[in-house]
Amino acid sequence: MTEESAQAYWKENISIILKLLAVWFIVSFGCGILFRDALNSIEISGLKLGFWFAQQGSIYVFIGLIIVYVKAMGKLDEKYNVHE
Repeated sequence: MTEESAQAYWKENISIILKLLAVWFIVSFGCGILFRDALNSIEISGLKLGFWFAQQGSIYVFIGLIIVYVKAMGKLDEKYNVHE
């Protein structure tokens, strides 16, 4: 791997990480704290949606983000020919 392709690889890697961190922040902080009152008007199985996001929803989204990251990094590794 050349120096230029290594820099491009890390630049794309950081870009993926920042995008996923933004989603995680919006879901965990935004839905669990900032938008809680608006989301509490919706109920799922008797639980208010704001409470659900604060307790469980952000964890599910975090697990989903891990899966998205693994798949995105797999594609990125193949693109730069650094896969196993």
